[in-house]
Amino acid sequence: MKYLFFFFIIAFSKLHAAAITDTIVVDKDPRLDVLTAKQAMINKRSAQLTSAGLYKGYRLQVTSTVNREEAFKAKTALLNRFPEQKTYLIFQSPYFKVRIGNFLKREEADKFRKQLTKQLPQAAYIVEDTIEYMPQEEELQN
Repeated sequence: MKYLFFFFIIAFSKLHAAAITDTIVVDKDPRLDVLTAKQAMINKRSAQLTSAGLYKGYRLQVTSTVNREEAFKAKTALLNRFPEQKTYLIFQSPYFKVRIGNFLKREEADKFRKQLTKQLPQAAYIVEDTIEYMPQEEELQN
């Protein structure tokens, strides 16, 4: 009898505990969701930053040559045809490389590459590079 009573006490306490732990109600401030979303955006943005504070992105490399004058001519041609895009002349010994654009996403760079190859006969390659980028006001507030 003593064991039967002990068994009923244990069984009842476990059933009672199971009924209590079935649902958990959490009351939280809705502003926590806003803060969480902002922190996620900050984390995503900082993952794209390099140690120098520049963003990781893409540019189009139009030419790579040992001839300095040829590189300057290519840069001038790009500036004349695409004044809205910034061009870069990079010297990595012994090559002069001409690159254009600042693109965060590879898809943007590929879209511009297709536009560029329609106007220039030479091939352009998408390369990873650190880019100059300023987040838009809407991106900072979201």
